[in-house]
Amino acid sequence: MAVTSKDVKKTEGQLWRRYKDGQDESDYRSSQDKIFQASWTHKCPEYVQSAPPCQGSCPAGEDIRSYLNIVRGIEKPTNGQSWQEYAWRRLTTANPFPAVMGRVCPAPCESGCNRNQVEENVGINSVEHFLGNWALENNMAFGEAGPATGKKVALIGGGPASLAAAYQLRKMGHACTIFDDHAELGGMMRYGIPGFRTPREVLDGEIKRIIDMGVETRMNCRVGTDISMAEIEKNYDAVLFGLGAQAGRALPVDGADAPNCVTAMSFLRAFNEGRLQHVGDKVVVIGGGDTSIDVATVARRLGKITNASEKDMPEHVLAGQAAHDVAEIAARQGVDVVLISRATVENMAANKHEIDQAKAEGIEIIGGVTPVAVVKDANGRAIALRVAEFEMVGKETKIKEGTERDISGSLIVSAIGQAVDFTGLESFNNNNGLMKTDKNYRFPGKENVFVAGDVIRPHLLTTAIGHARICAEGIDAFLKGEEAGKRPKVDVAHWDMVRKWTESGHVYNEHHGQEWGTSEWKDVLHNFDDRSGRYIIPSTQLFLGHFANTPRLKRDVTVLNADSALGNFEDRLHALDEKQSVAEAKRCMSCGMCFECDNCVIYCPQTAVFKVKKKDSPTTGRYVDTNYSRCIGCHICADVCPTGYIQMGMGD
Repeated sequence: MAVTSKDVKKTEGQLWRRYKDGQDESDYRSSQDKIFQASWTHKCPEYVQSAPPCQGSCPAGEDIRSYLNIVRGIEKPTNGQSWQEYAWRRLTTANPFPAVMGRVCPAPCESGCNRNQVEENVGINSVEHFLGNWALENNMAFGEAGPATGKKVALIGGGPASLAAAYQLRKMGHACTIFDDHAELGGMMRYGIPGFRTPREVLDGEIKRIIDMGVETRMNCRVGTDISMAEIEKNYDAVLFGLGAQAGRALPVDGADAPNCVTAMSFLRAFNEGRLQHVGDKVVVIGGGDTSIDVATVARRLGKITNASEKDMPEHVLAGQAAHDVAEIAARQGVDVVLISRATVENMAANKHEIDQAKAEGIEIIGGVTPVAVVKDANGRAIALRVAEFEMVGKETKIKEGTERDISGSLIVSAIGQAVDFTGLESFNNNNGLMKTDKNYRFPGKENVFVAGDVIRPHLLTTAIGHARICAEGIDAFLKGEEAGKRPKVDVAHWDMVRKWTESGHVYNEHHGQEWGTSEWKDVLHNFDDRSGRYIIPSTQLFLGHFANTPRLKRDVTVLNADSALGNFEDRLHALDEKQSVAEAKRCMSCGMCFECDNCVIYCPQTAVFKVKKKDSPTTGRYVDTNYSRCIGCHICADVCPTGYIQMGMGD
């Protein structure tokens, strides 16, 4: 594709690698002339697969570039599958919850996207959302488990870590049993995230696929209490701790023992179990992360009921003493919600769009203050949270005198962190409420025990899913009696050229000789270097001038106000349609992998670079080849390759 002056202006200086901001078009043309006046060198083009930064930024390790290339039509489906199914199956090699994660994941992959250097990141999460919905609507199943190995694995906890690990382990043929002390599976996805962010029919559908692979479950069964750890280790060949951090952290201030001063985890669990139907007159939430936003928006939706009786006090419901009867709630009113954060509003950890949504719904957010005490009435109930401005002196919080003030509230919710309940499993506690692991997520001193998810360190759901994939591979190696190998530097689910080569009907061969890539070699995978396990390609290695400014297609979001939020528990985030999803996938720059732009063929002055005939190499990444008897090493093909897939080497 030729680059015009119009394109130059659109990309705002992000062009040739050696073209800097502030240079005018004559400088750009001069740079172009230098490329085409290049002489020969001893180096020739190599085809080098690198990991894209989106993938390197994805805690679950999704093969993002692959499924975007399938959606956009670059990589063709095999075995008669539709492109939607093929893309969904590629996505779920790493993450079995695309419809859930497409809704709730904060998408660190998009922050890493090289497209940010052109105009704005690719809407990766949007495409994942579309594919997840499509699979549910079309009743896609994961299929049968792998051939039975006779080995059994116990998975403790029924959240994303254990479920994702069970999915991976069943593909390997290992029998799996999940133990969980709840009535239903899902962990934080069910009991920590409200249904208007993860619709329950979506969550249930994605869990069912995993269970249908032959996963056994023991619900309402707490390991360490209902069944001993010794019995688990006796009856199972390996154990995975996938415990979530579902015990909240109480406020570390005086007065926090008031009955109506509760943790975010108990609040959200009571709501998600259907027990909590209203809150008091005013709710004060302390936090700053996504959990605090969830609490605040749930409270805003629940509202309050008129003429509430003593049994309707929210602390009684949170303690499991009563359940609100929805039929008795004849009249609801909006409740005032205030969110307090030690961080300033612009520096809060929560997603910016979630903060904006909360503000639109009438939630007041006060940043830059810290809790000092909980103020109680004569009956010992909390009536206010005392806060103050502060400054950090080393690691100590120093209160600024004269800045204290009281924020009234009938319910105070602490969303300052999460903890793991180790009751009955105290020997696994590292004394900080978490579990230690080695680099392969194995518990020290117990080669049969692996650990994944928030029990290592409370983080994202997608992080727990990534841990699960790595643990499953480690468990598989352990059950086979193999030593755990060193994990790759870029530990994600990589696209496999060799797998694709054989999948497309080729015999895998490697030829080495003086004339690699000439027409003498037909059915050959040659001169290909997969560096994706150790190298993430930066934007500086791309030819950004190839990419015109193309606005991102964003999902519609239902924006509520203070009135419409009351009682509204509908899914707020609306998926892109099929046409929009394809268009958004086409914005992907396929960093580190060929996407068939023809630049190298067009610009090669020696006609050394040529298209490979489809019958000879019908596979992604082998669209072009090089006749090294013609190549003079001028490096033009590498300079005009938009994705950085062509690199000059072979003579080093």
